[in-house]
Amino acid sequence: MKFVLIPNSINPFKSNFSQGQFLFDRWTIGTVLVAALIATPLIAVVALALTPSADVWPHLVNTVLGNYISTTLQLVLGVSLGTMVIGTGTAWLVTICRFPGRSVFNWALLLPLAVPAYLLAFVITDQLEYAGTIQSFLRAIFGWETRQDYWFPEIRSLGGAISVMTLVLYPYVYLLARAAFLEQSVCVLEVSRTLGRGPWRSFFSVALPLARPAIVIGVTLAAMESLNDLGTVEFFAVNTFTAGIYDVWLNMNSRSGAAQLASVMMVFVIALIAAERLARRGQRYYHTSTKYQELPSYRLHGIKGVCAFVICFTLVGLGFLLPAGVLATYAAEFYGDTLSTNYVSYVWNSLSLSILAAFAAVSLGLFMAYGVRLNGGFVVRAATRFASIGYAVPGAILAIGVIFPLGALDNLIDAISRTAFSTPTGLLFSGTIVAIVYGYTVRFLALSYGTLEASLSKVTPNMDGAARTLGHGPAAAFRRVHFPLVRGSLLTAGLLVFVDCMKELPLTLILRPFNYDTLATFVFQYASDELLEESALAALTIVVAGIVPVILLSVNILRSRPGHDAKMTEQAIL
Repeated sequence: MKFVLIPNSINPFKSNFSQGQFLFDRWTIGTVLVAALIATPLIAVVALALTPSADVWPHLVNTVLGNYISTTLQLVLGVSLGTMVIGTGTAWLVTICRFPGRSVFNWALLLPLAVPAYLLAFVITDQLEYAGTIQSFLRAIFGWETRQDYWFPEIRSLGGAISVMTLVLYPYVYLLARAAFLEQSVCVLEVSRTLGRGPWRSFFSVALPLARPAIVIGVTLAAMESLNDLGTVEFFAVNTFTAGIYDVWLNMNSRSGAAQLASVMMVFVIALIAAERLARRGQRYYHTSTKYQELPSYRLHGIKGVCAFVICFTLVGLGFLLPAGVLATYAAEFYGDTLSTNYVSYVWNSLSLSILAAFAAVSLGLFMAYGVRLNGGFVVRAATRFASIGYAVPGAILAIGVIFPLGALDNLIDAISRTAFSTPTGLLFSGTIVAIVYGYTVRFLALSYGTLEASLSKVTPNMDGAARTLGHGPAAAFRRVHFPLVRGSLLTAGLLVFVDCMKELPLTLILRPFNYDTLATFVFQYASDELLEESALAALTIVVAGIVPVILLSVNILRSRPGHDAKMTEQAIL
C-alpha cells in the first residue's frame, strides 16, 4: 500500500482564495460561526473579569490568592512528574521487556483511566482513614489503641491529592508513550543493542528522545486534568483555583470575583500549552527505514521479573482493582439504599445529557473538520484551533463563561416577552439543561474535532475530484463519499465525548438546574457526607461506562505499529 501526498491546490473544492485568505461560501462562513459560538464562553470569562466588582478581588488578593497559586503549582508539578515517570517507565517496560503477566498488563495499565479521580479519592480515604479497613487492621495486629500510638500518613492532604490523581492520570502518558515506542523502527534499537547497550540504556539514549514529543503531550493532558479536578481537592480540603472559583461563585455569590480567579487560572492553562509547544519545538523525527518487525525483547528473570510484575500489578490494583472491588462490594450490600433514592433519574439525567452533548459535539466537530478540508486558509484554521482549546480549559472556568452569555440572552428574551405579551419567560437557557449541554459541547468539542479531522485527512483528495466530475458539490460529496468513510471515527468520537460527559463534575455542579442531579453530582454529594456505601452503585455505574473506551484504546495501541497485522494483534491480546 502506497500513500501519496497531494498538494492542497489539487483539491477540486478549494478555490484560489483558500490559501491564507477568506473564502465566502456557506461551509467557510458556517465553520467560522460555529467556532465563534464555541469560543463565546472563553471570551465571556475575560469580559466578566474586567467588570467592576464589590471589592471582592482585593479581598481575594490579600487573603487566598497566594495560597491558590502556590497549591495549584505544587499540584500540577507533582502530578506532571508522577505521571511522566510512571507512564513512561511502564510503557517502556511492557513494550521492550518480557516478564510474567506482560500480555495482561499491556491493556490493564489503561484501566485506571476509567476511574474518575474523585471516586478513587473517596475509596482510598474510606480504606485508609483512621476508622478505615487498613488502620483498623493494623491496630488489631499490633495492639495500638489511639492515634498517638503510631504514625500513619494523612491521606486528606496535598500529597494525597497528588498521589490519587497520579494513579488515575498516568494512563494518558502511558497511552501516548507506548504508541510512540511501538511506532519506532527496529533498526535504531538494533544498532543500540549491537553497541552493547541494555534495555534501560537504549531507553535513555534512543527510545526516549524519539518518544519525547508524545510524552510531553501526555504529561500536558494529565496536568490539565489536574487543573480541572474539583471532587478530589474539595474532599481533601486542598485550596486550588478550581475549588476557589466554586467557593467564590456559590458561597460568596460573586460572579465577577469567580471570573477574575478564572482569568488568573487561564494563565496556568496558557502556560501549559506554551510549555508543551516549546518542549516540542524543532523536535521532529522521521523513520527512514521500512523495516518494521518484532521489537527486540529483553526477558527479565528472577527478581527483576518479580519486580516488574509487582510494579505493574500495584498500579493496576490501586488505580482500578481497589476502587472497583470496594464499590462492587458496597453496591452488592447497599444497592437497596441507592435504589431508594432517585437513582434511575440520575442515570437517565447522565445518559440524556451525555448523549445530547456527544451528538452536538460530533455534529459540530464534523462540520468544522469538513469546513477546514474544503478551505484550509488561515482564518478558518485559526478559528477552529481557538474553538478547540475548550478541552484545555477547566470546567469551572467554562461554567462561568456559559452562564454569562446565556443569562444575558435569557434577560433579553424575558424583557421582550414582558413588553410584548406581559408574560415573563424565566430562565429558558441558563436555568435549564441547555446550559449543561452547551458547556459539555464547548469543553469536549476538541475530542470529536481532532478525531474526525484525522479521519478525514486519510481520505485522498482524488475522491473529491471523482465526486466533482460526477456533478456532486461539497454537500453531496460529503453525504455520498466522506460520511461513509468516517462512520467508524464518528462512533469513536461520540463514545469518547459520552464517557467524559458521564464523569464531568465541576461544570455539572455549577450549571445544573435546581434540584437536578447526575450520577457524578449524586456520588460527590453522598461521598462528601461520608455516605460512600449508599452511593456505591451509582459510582460503579460511572466506572463501568468508562471501561468501554479503555478497551477501544487498548486495541488501537496494539494495531498502531506498522506491519502489525490482525493475527499479531489477536496473539498479543491472547
